[in-house]
Parts: sequence; C-alpha cells; structure tokens
Amino acid sequence: MGQDRTSTQKMGFISLILFGINAIIGSGIFLLPSTGMKLFGPASILVLLFDGCLAFFIAMCFAECASYFKESGGAYVYAREAFGRFVGYEVGFVTWAIWIIAEATMYTAFATALGGIFPALAGPVAKNVIITLLYLCLITLNISGVRLTTIISNVVTVGKLVPIFLVIIVGLFFIKPTHFDPFFVQKLATVPNFATAAITMFYIFSGFERVVITAGDMKNVQKNLPKALLISLGTVVTVYILVMTTSIGVLGNRLASSTVPLKDTFQAVAGNFGGNLISFGTIVSIGGICLASSFVSPRSGMALAENKMMPAFLAKKNRRNAPYAAILVSATTSLLIAYSGSFAVLAQISAVSRFAQFIPTILAVLVFRKTMKTSDSGFRVPFGPLVPILALIASIWLLFHVSAANLLWGLGALILAVPFYFLTKRHHQ
Repeated sequence: MGQDRTSTQKMGFISLILFGINAIIGSGIFLLPSTGMKLFGPASILVLLFDGCLAFFIAMCFAECASYFKESGGAYVYAREAFGRFVGYEVGFVTWAIWIIAEATMYTAFATALGGIFPALAGPVAKNVIITLLYLCLITLNISGVRLTTIISNVVTVGKLVPIFLVIIVGLFFIKPTHFDPFFVQKLATVPNFATAAITMFYIFSGFERVVITAGDMKNVQKNLPKALLISLGTVVTVYILVMTTSIGVLGNRLASSTVPLKDTFQAVAGNFGGNLISFGTIVSIGGICLASSFVSPRSGMALAENKMMPAFLAKKNRRNAPYAAILVSATTSLLIAYSGSFAVLAQISAVSRFAQFIPTILAVLVFRKTMKTSDSGFRVPFGPLVPILALIASIWLLFHVSAANLLWGLGALILAVPFYFLTKRHHQ
C-alpha cells in the first residue's frame, strides 16, 4: 500500500474537493427524504443537521489520522498502527463487507426507483427480478473486463447533480410555510424515532472515508486532505438540507408516502415533463453508481488477498485482467443481501457497517496524539479530546438504538473475520 507514486499524476486541492463531493453524494438523497419525513416529520431537517455534525466530527478524526500518514489505506492503516495487526485485519476485512453491503443497497435502490417511476414494476417479485437482471448485467460486464469507469463517472456526476440542483433552485419558489406546521409532530417526536431516523439517514453522508483511502494519489496530502475533506462535507450538508427543506415545503405530508421524493417534488412544480426529467436523472445516477460500486467491491476483496489477508484464490484474474473470483463472491453476496430487505432497511444496515471503520479511527486519534508526531502542516482536531469523545458518544448512542437484527447484519463481518484472521496467520506461519 505504500508504493512509490511519484510517477503518477497527483490530485490537486480543487480536484480533491470535487472528488469528495462526488464520493459523498450518492443514491440516498434521491430516496431517503421520504423516510426522514415518515420517521420524524418536518423536524427531520434537524436530524440531517445532527447527522451532518456527526459526519463532520468523524471526518475531522479521519483528517487528523490522515495527516500522520502518506500511504493509502484509510481506516485499515489507522487501526493497524494504533491497535495492532488483529484490529487492523478486522477493519480491513469489514471494509470489503461495507462495499458488498453498499452494492446490495444500490441494487435495491435501483429497483425501488424503477418501481416508483413505473408502478407496474413495484412489488417484491418485480423488485427481485430487477435486482437479478441488474446483477447478471453487472457481473457480465465486470468479468468480461469492460472498463467504462471514466465515462460512467462523468455521466453519473452530471446525472445526479442536475436533478438535485433543479429540485433546489426551482422548488424553493414553491415552498408552502404551512407544510412545516407543526414542525414537531407529537406522535413522531420521540427519542427512539430521532435515533432511528438519524442512523438511517446517516447513509447519505457515507463516502467521505473513501477520500482518505486515496491519500497516496494527492498533492501535499498532509495539508490539502484535511481542508478539502471538511469543505466537501460542508458543501454536501448544505445541499442535503436544501433538498430536504424543498421536498417538505413542496409536498408536505405527501412526502412521507413517496417512493421517489425528488421526482414527486419536481413534478409538483414542473408537471409531468419535470417529473420525467428527474426520473431519467435518478435512474442514470443510481444505475451508474451501481456499476461503479460493482467495480470497486471485488477489488477490495482482491486487495485483501494480495496483502495475504484473505485466501489467495480471490486475487486470481482471467485473461482480460478481471478478478473473476472476487467478482463472483462479491456480487453474489450482494445479490443475496439485496433480496433480504427494502432500501430503507439496507440503507440503515449499510450505515451501521460504516461504524466498524469510524469508531476505531475516532479512538486512533487519541492514541496517535500520545505515540506519533504530526508535521507542522498537518491537521489537528481543535478543542483537545472533545471532538473525538463527542463523536464516539454519538456513534455508540446511535448504535444502541439499532435493532439487534440490523446491528448483526451491519457488524457481523467483524465476527466473520476472526476465523479468517487465524487461518491466514497460521497458513503464512
């Protein structure tokens, strides 16, 4: 992971900010505003603020940890250096699991969006058929070695940002203040509902951790990464709150029952043409993110095998240089997970799984302050240990309110990793 990259083109400060925004804004914002409204009413805007603050605190912890290292790897590197090889292995293993769960969530998001746009494709049977067809298409593309990464990345970026900004810019002129009254709906404004909404909607903030994993590809990483990470996240928080405010202000209580909230919001102000435009953007965006996710998740498993952290067969490639074994294992596992639940449930499970990276990184900040020295240009979280401690308390509080089943689904990879760790260790000895 610490190979020399001086010959490769490095990413500058502005590019890093745009990369961060692109990494965070995904499919969730197209589908989750209705979940927030259903769980906590108009006050779900405050849930977004809470999630944004928590993501900001965790991002600062990632940023400080990143300032101690020039090598790529992110949470895996921080956990290994702070707590030893076993914890590092656990975090490395769970990183692959996070990508697999994210891919499953994308499958379900695509089927949910199609079902919301075309009612004939709604329902559990249609959902599973769509997911299966998507799985077959993606696995064929990946095993055949077709590389559309750059084209898809550009299409996805335009496909997701245009609908979002259209909804914000046009929708703001059609907001009805009465739709925010009462702001706190009595039957919804409870602590458990707030926690459930917060952990589910936290999914839309996940992605900032991907930025630090690519630290080796950045110019002046110790100075640029922390600043860019915080600017990217601050921009995303602002965009999300504007989307949520616009959706509630235009649709009111109808938002809670919408399966495609951005499409319904824009259709309410711009008619069928506007709705169809957002529908197209939604499908292009989520479909593209599915493809990107299906490309990344098997390579995460392949990287573990190449670093002797998983069985060697996962690193095998075909004549087109595609890691076919890792592709089959990752995609099939994602398919089975996608069959198991709705988008909202899988979004919560995906969000829960991220904390297997977040909590060790938060704790690593406190360890590194005693064991390592940062450079003069390195980032340091302000206010001493306050921010890491608040991030840790908030993270544990959220996980405490997750159902046992979803907690097991989200963090089960930590348990699954234990026998693999000892098997691979014994094998290498």
